[in-house]
Amino acid sequence: MTYDTFDGVFPAMTTPFHEDESIDFETLREHAQYLEAAGVDGLVPMGTTGESATLTHDEHIEVIEAVCAAVDDVPVIAGSGSNNTREALELSERSADAGADGLLLISPYYNKPEPAGMENHFRQIADAVDLPQIIYNVPSRTGRNIAVESAVNLASHDNIVGYKAASGDMNRITEVIERTREETFSVLSGDDAMTLPVIATGGTGCISVSANVEPERTCAMVGAALSEDMDRARDIHHELGPLFRALFMVTNPIPIKEAMAIRGHYDSARMRSPLSRMNEDDLAELEAVLADLDGEPMPEAREAAE
Repeated sequence: MTYDTFDGVFPAMTTPFHEDESIDFETLREHAQYLEAAGVDGLVPMGTTGESATLTHDEHIEVIEAVCAAVDDVPVIAGSGSNNTREALELSERSADAGADGLLLISPYYNKPEPAGMENHFRQIADAVDLPQIIYNVPSRTGRNIAVESAVNLASHDNIVGYKAASGDMNRITEVIERTREETFSVLSGDDAMTLPVIATGGTGCISVSANVEPERTCAMVGAALSEDMDRARDIHHELGPLFRALFMVTNPIPIKEAMAIRGHYDSARMRSPLSRMNEDDLAELEAVLADLDGEPMPEAREAAE
């Protein structure tokens, strides 16, 4: 499959573990198939939500191979970034060989490159790996924003087709949208709570944490927004608002793995150290939010009733 743009809902997949912290590939494949059947537009394994920081490079590739083999009709966008350009290039090449349809490349973290170094990092990978690539701005994780000018410059590269926006700064996000409108370029929200405003200003969808447990509602919200049915999109946004907040009460992916266990997708919310389980009060709040959503009909059911 080849894709020039990425529009819609792309769940940032979690990585399930057995009790000994080895990867539970059977559950991983089942969840990929569940998301595909729910109508998502693609899958994103091995991002931050997939606990990429605690997996070996070989495990990265094994996860990507498993997700690619599990689904038939949706693209797989593999997280393959690093703060080491050579390492990111190797992971990107291996992800392409594993069957990935695109790449998600976090900006270099911790070493905080200047804009020229940041651009050179992404261009080296884009020059070497002939897959559509999404650059990922999440300064809360990396310590450095991708400069707007850098994002605009990189959008001219044939293989750099998107920008995952998780800065929390709508001025920055809308400027990237404004200045790349003449390019074949997708701006995707990386923050569920900001998906609707990002689409309202010209974005094309989201790489979503909440879609792991609410794929139908997330797809309904994004689909309505992209078709300019903003009243319906707003209604679903507000319905999902408590979940958006609950999933970031503590560090992602702790709450989403707990939510997936509550919903029965996982037998346990196991994480690799140094991540830890939620405390009892936060877990009770998350359980209440999910119970409220369980009591609400899906958008399609409401429409049929009307």
